[in-house]
Amino acid sequence: MFSRIPVLGRLDPFLVGILTTVAVAGLLPASGTALDIFTWAAKMAIGLLFFLYGARLSTREALEGLRHWRLHLTILATTFALFPLLGLATKLLVPTVLTEPLYLGVLYLCLLPSTVQSSIALVSVARGNIAGAVVSASASSLLGIVATPLLVALTMTTQGVTFSASAVLDIVLMLLVPFVAGQLLRRWIGGWVGRHGRPLKIVDRGSILLVVYVAFSRGMNEGIWSSLSLGRLLALTGVCLVLLALVLAITWFGAPRLGFAYEDRATILFCGSTKSLATGLPMATVLFPGQPIGLIVLPLMLFHQIQLLVCAAIAARLAKRAAAPAVAV
Repeated sequence: MFSRIPVLGRLDPFLVGILTTVAVAGLLPASGTALDIFTWAAKMAIGLLFFLYGARLSTREALEGLRHWRLHLTILATTFALFPLLGLATKLLVPTVLTEPLYLGVLYLCLLPSTVQSSIALVSVARGNIAGAVVSASASSLLGIVATPLLVALTMTTQGVTFSASAVLDIVLMLLVPFVAGQLLRRWIGGWVGRHGRPLKIVDRGSILLVVYVAFSRGMNEGIWSSLSLGRLLALTGVCLVLLALVLAITWFGAPRLGFAYEDRATILFCGSTKSLATGLPMATVLFPGQPIGLIVLPLMLFHQIQLLVCAAIAARLAKRAAAPAVAV
């Protein structure tokens, strides 16, 4: 059970860093040029993260990740089948717990692809299957560009769904190009990267902190927190917590029953349970013309913060347990 993964008790420095980043974004959100600079810095950190992964992973390991079809199929099924079913089930909470726009927002977040940088960084912190995470997260994001609008059309009868070719280009430039560059340069820098794990760890955690700050700053700038009552906000928070807890529990306990070892189990846990804010926000403006966009994307923004806080704490705890000899995780 998750009681074996205590996230409370003594706070991990990484979790403290995330909470501090959220507080700073709440008090001093970046906007205008400053937000553009932080967004650019976050993308650069993500690119460096994937470059270091490419330099550290041997070609054999990368090909092994590509061949691990059961892992990728399990993660994609969680992202585009399990999550949507849970999202449709929240219709039962309307109107007592959720308003119709908030329900549409919860369903919408359930139809989105997994995060790329956050899920891979979390898998790395937890000492999971990084090669598998890179392939699965990339496949989820690329597939989501087509799958999410189709799922929205099927479940919400949305009209005028379009596809974003620029999103594909952004993913390629941010993820695949640096990773391939790292692979090509591995012959000369792979040994140094392998001997110096600390820089990679800093990039892992630093990229998450930048994503948290940028995402929370955008939420503060939108001013959507003041558009609904405190009661509804608390109810929505509870729904997001339960939704995340269900998926975390299903993936964590279901993976061993499907025959996955710890490394793949951690990868399924984080790649399967996270949702992409970077993909979700721009898609929403196209998929929901004339709809209350602020309320529809509010569940996604709230879920995104919750998933980072909860998953970061779990990843840090799993890392300690994985490092301890003869201790089952």
